[in-house]
Formats: sequence, C-alpha cells, structure tokens
Amino acid sequence: MRLAVLSDIHGNLVAMEAALADLESVGDVDMVWFLGDLAAFGARPAECIRRLREVGEHFGKEKFRAIGGNTDRYLVTGERFKLPPAKDETAFNKLLKGRETTDAMLNWNLSQLSWEDYEYLRKLLHRETTLNAKGYGSVIGYHAIPGDDEAMLRPETSEEEAADALLDREGRLAIGGHIHIQMDRTVGRWRIINVGSVGMSVDMPGKAQWGLFTFADGTVNVDLRAVEYDVDAAITDAKATGHPAPEFAEKRLRG
Repeated sequence: MRLAVLSDIHGNLVAMEAALADLESVGDVDMVWFLGDLAAFGARPAECIRRLREVGEHFGKEKFRAIGGNTDRYLVTGERFKLPPAKDETAFNKLLKGRETTDAMLNWNLSQLSWEDYEYLRKLLHRETTLNAKGYGSVIGYHAIPGDDEAMLRPETSEEEAADALLDREGRLAIGGHIHIQMDRTVGRWRIINVGSVGMSVDMPGKAQWGLFTFADGTVNVDLRAVEYDVDAAITDAKATGHPAPEFAEKRLRG
C-alpha cells in the first residue's frame, strides 16, 4: 500500500503544481491525504482550493482525504493565532504591525474565495483522518497535533510532551504538518512524521515538500520528498494578483 501526504499549501499554486507533478511521477498510490492550511497567505487561495477539489475528484472518495488547518479556520471564522500580551511599547508596536499585515492578507484571501470555496473549506475544519494499513496497523493524520490545530510538535519537542500529544490516540504512525519542517522521530510506540510544507517550507525554502509512505511486510518506508519550484514565478504571481503584502510572501518563500 502507498500513501501520499501533502500539507500546508498556503495558497501557493506554483508549489502545489510542482508537488502534484512529483506525485504523478512516483506512479500509482492507494490513498492521498491533504492535512490542512490550504489557502491562507498565498497569492492563489481560491485556485488552490479548486485544484484540491480536482485532485479529490481524480482519486475518488475512497482514495482521497482532506482536512483543515488553523489558517483555514482563520479564513472561515475570523479567528487569529493567539499571541501573549505585549510587555512594553516596542513589543506593542511590533504586535500591531504584525497583526495589520496578517489581517490584511487573510481578509484579502477571503475576498478571493467564492461561496463554494468557502463552504468547502468550512467542511474540512476540526477533522483528523486514519487508515489501517494491512499488516502494519493504524496510521493517524492531523494538522498540528490530534485535537489541536495550533500546537507545535517539533523536532526539539521533549519526548514527554510529544508522547502526551498522542496519548489518547491508537496507532503506530502519526503524520502531521503545520510546522513547515520535515521531521522523522520515534517516541515510545509512535513513529512521528512531519511532511513539511508544500507552499511555504521553513527548512527548505524554494522546495515543495510532501511524504510518500509505502507499507509492506509489516513495515513502512518513509520517503520525505522535496521538489524545487519556480520561486520567482510565485513571487511575480503574488505581485500580479494584488496580494496586499508581496514583501511578506517573498520573505517567506525565499527563506
């Protein structure tokens, strides 16, 4: 059995197409998961949602699963990432500027969506996904950690904290996104994988990251993939679409 997992597209259609082309190049897969943060902050939020729906139609309901992430929730509900209160005037001014930029991007992203795009995104929120790989066992998929689409499960997260994040779930393999960094670590009975980000990688700027999981003879082979895409084209596209903070996009895409 072969499972493809993609996450954190963030409205970057150029990177999404590169990842999908790489997916096609590896041959047939039995299941495809998308683990959230599909549209926010990038230049092509609506186009990425519609491309995702095309992928879902191509693979069919039995082979395709998509869930939402925290930034999808921000678009749908108007919520924002929680930050601690500013401790002084300098921190306050930094907080204000950051919020203004974030709100401008999210409001613009939302304005690009149709009702059908919005409704599709709304139905993906607060979900997880699972499968039972024959001969291997249970595999779980989530955005950040099970039950929380904003928590951070990083390479440096303590074993105790990582184990606690998965405490009330059953399985052997846990797959997530959210941190925009690829990760492969073992904590207790769990192998914890992060497939990185398709559209806004932190550890590999300019590459669209995803994961291919091959189950056979009771084991899993994990192929964390990273394919180059045209960053210049993505930045030019942001400027052409009227993105309200193209300098933000350029900084995040170039690293």
